[in-house]
Amino acid sequence: MGGCLCNQVSFRVRGPMRPVVNCHCQMCRRTSGHHGAATAAPRDSIDIEGEVRWYKSSESARRGFCPVCGSNLFWDGGGANLSIFAGTLDKPTGLQTAWHIFVADKGDYYEIADDLRQFDHADDGPPAAE
Repeated sequence: MGGCLCNQVSFRVRGPMRPVVNCHCQMCRRTSGHHGAATAAPRDSIDIEGEVRWYKSSESARRGFCPVCGSNLFWDGGGANLSIFAGTLDKPTGLQTAWHIFVADKGDYYEIADDLRQFDHADDGPPAAE
């Protein structure tokens, strides 16, 4: 289960989710105020209640948010999976963070201090099945 800050949007994921990936690209940093942290699940396993507004953030993706409180909920790259921002999930999630992407674009005000794998760009990262 998860949802937005004002509880106007809630969702349920039926089944397993991918480990969390920290994205340091400029778009994730601007929409979250820091870096993005997202998991993913097959889109047909996610039940959403309430209105989600979608913003086309690039030619290949859109971002879903609550139109009332503005909570950043989803990232949709058009594939079989829908990404879910990990901070919107209720605890316990049972998830762990697996790696960092777009590290070349990270903010200059922080360092990545963990031992997780780092990839300069998303295409440098592990395969989607990992």
